[in-house]
Amino acid sequence: MMKKIISGLLFCCLCLSANGAVDKGLVISAEKYLNSITGLYGDFLQKSNGKSERGTFSMLRPGRVRLDYKNAPIQLISDGKDLYFYDKSLDQITTVPLTSTPAGILVRKKIDLQNADIHVSETMSDKNTFSLKMNLVGQEGLGHMVVVFDKKPVKLNSWTVVDATENKTDVSFSNLKSKTDFGKHYFQLSRHKTISTNGGDDFYD
Repeated sequence: MMKKIISGLLFCCLCLSANGAVDKGLVISAEKYLNSITGLYGDFLQKSNGKSERGTFSMLRPGRVRLDYKNAPIQLISDGKDLYFYDKSLDQITTVPLTSTPAGILVRKKIDLQNADIHVSETMSDKNTFSLKMNLVGQEGLGHMVVVFDKKPVKLNSWTVVDATENKTDVSFSNLKSKTDFGKHYFQLSRHKTISTNGGDDFYD
């Protein structure tokens, strides 16, 4: 399960279409909303490989994210630099750079969807929602994600990530509310053995 979650959240997948239409107004709306967020707390539903998992989602910009799964021994926490995948059943942590995940884009100190290293390749819109398909500049052949927003008011709705083997991970959010008064150590983990994605073991304090 750990590998599936990591592959689902890692920012890697198929080539992007160069022909997608981009509505600059939608990009500006998403960028303005994302930069207005300080902290969020709510529920999430994750679907991947025919399985569903529910839990709670916490975010505090810049850089901090936490997902607690209700029925799986998994916890995801970012301290602003790295994202830690904690398997409670094994008392084991796997680390990946926060910049390699969708959450890494959403919790930057300044989110620039027009001129920085994020490329929006397509926008889509219907009556109640709009979405942005994006990838990191220079990684056009390696990955994309789609972030969906409610329209009125603009609010984070969901995101979808597709990995290199065409597996999709859909994460939808509900009951999101503004929250900034998280505990001092809420986005931290205790010391555990760590398996590095670069090989070898390490420890995280």
